[in-house]
Amino acid sequence: MCFYQATRFMIAAALFVAGCSQHAPGHHALSHNPHAPDRSILVGEWDYEDGGTVVLRLDEQGNGTYAFKDGRFETHHFDGQSWSGKWYQRENDRDGGFLIRLSPDRTEGEGAWWYDRIGPNTSPSEKGGTFRLSRKTSVTRLSETPPPPP
Repeated sequence: MCFYQATRFMIAAALFVAGCSQHAPGHHALSHNPHAPDRSILVGEWDYEDGGTVVLRLDEQGNGTYAFKDGRFETHHFDGQSWSGKWYQRENDRDGGFLIRLSPDRTEGEGAWWYDRIGPNTSPSEKGGTFRLSRKTSVTRLSETPPPPP
């Protein structure tokens, strides 16, 4: 095997090993980490402010929906302060990513979003933007019954 072929083989093998170490779509590394922060703190309604306000409704995994353009929101990573994932808008055939830095009390955050796809274009030149996020309600808080007085 010549040097060129050996080099190509080594690169292909490295890419194969790296690809095999990745998780399947929809499978999140945090689900197997017993020390990962509890995503259930994300559950409830959040106000997403980016020019206007849109309400995100999230489940115990940080996944959910929003009304703007029939949107869907997926959490892929959450370490307690840093939160990232994907957003999808079926109505205008777009999707992208987001990264949020939460406040220490995890009731608000500053974020950035970007496009990964616009229609068939998987390398869009359009820029994303920034946003603020603040907790509106929590399903846990809504369903809790206060303890009886002492």
